[in-house]
Amino acid sequence: MTTALPAQRTVLERFPAGHPRGSWPADEYAAAQRAQGTDARVVMDLASDEFLVVTDTTAQ
Repeated sequence: MTTALPAQRTVLERFPAGHPRGSWPADEYAAAQRAQGTDARVVMDLASDEFLVVTDTTAQ
C-alpha cells in the first residue's frame, strides 16, 4: 500500500471579496500566473472574506 503526501496550498495573492469587480482581479492574476507556468487557481476564503489565488505544492 502506498500513501500520497498531502498537498499543501501556497497563497500567491489575496483580493478582497468586496471589490467592485468581484473576483475578476483574482481571476486575471491567476490567468497571468498560469501564462507564466504556475498552476494557479482562485478559491474563496469565507473566514477572511477574500478571494485567494493559490497553487498546490507537495509537502516535503
